[in-house]
Amino acid sequence: MTEVHGKIDSADDLVTGSGRLGGPLPGAGPATAGEAVTGDTGGEFSATWLSLREPADAAARSMELVEALPPGVRTVRDLGCGTGSLGRWLSPHLGPDQHWIMTDRDPELLVRAAAGMPPGVTVSTQQMDVADLTPDDLAGTDLITCSALLDLLTAEEVRKLAAVCAEAKVAVLFTLSVTGEVQLAPDDPLDAEVEAAFNAHQRREHEGRRLLGPDAPAVAAAAFEEVGARVTVRPSAWRLGPATPALTAEWLRGWAGAAREERPDLELDDYLTHRLGALPHASVGHQDVLAIFE
Repeated sequence: MTEVHGKIDSADDLVTGSGRLGGPLPGAGPATAGEAVTGDTGGEFSATWLSLREPADAAARSMELVEALPPGVRTVRDLGCGTGSLGRWLSPHLGPDQHWIMTDRDPELLVRAAAGMPPGVTVSTQQMDVADLTPDDLAGTDLITCSALLDLLTAEEVRKLAAVCAEAKVAVLFTLSVTGEVQLAPDDPLDAEVEAAFNAHQRREHEGRRLLGPDAPAVAAAAFEEVGARVTVRPSAWRLGPATPALTAEWLRGWAGAAREERPDLELDDYLTHRLGALPHASVGHQDVLAIFE
């Protein structure tokens, strides 16, 4: 059975602090699974963007799921690793003698990820698309991880990944998958329209692939249950606000930018000016998914 706990019920829960950024940077083009934009000058997977959100990502992830990992995790494969922020966060919570296999489509990000891991952790890199992963690639692997990746996959790709992990009997920890739920305080009459347009954009079809967007956590949980895993889901919402101005402003621009790309008829200039002039407290819904084969 899938376990899902946690929900923000009121504006009182929208506390100031760090959360995870959601949505692409303004002007970022459609991304495909595992795709990373080379360089620091744009795109939702630029090194600059990934560095900006790293503290917020760390604050949002579920420690409860980390504590529920199987014992003896040594070899970890990080899918779509970016600059390695998930590895830097997770590795201190695991045991000794860790080896991380950083996997990404961007060779520059792989170099950054390998160089940025803590001392005492050995690292290798592999440039590949997540969709090409096979059971043979997972030989000797104890844990598969990823961060903010599932929403860029299709349902078919997630089911294939589940089947590969099931054949290899490898546990998975998927963090920070967007759920599409955004709460802002104070609210604005346009918030709901922006949210709906953003979610439609995340579910868009790109080059013949229908992206999962906010449906990703539920689809992943079901896919892993179908292949025999014990699945647990926990909330990992970002908390943004005036205390994190650069982060919150960039998220607002990206959120509204994706909505406007989906709905060009939306008049959002005044909305953005107002929101950026007085940054709201924001909770941006995400979930972490743990699947263990016994």
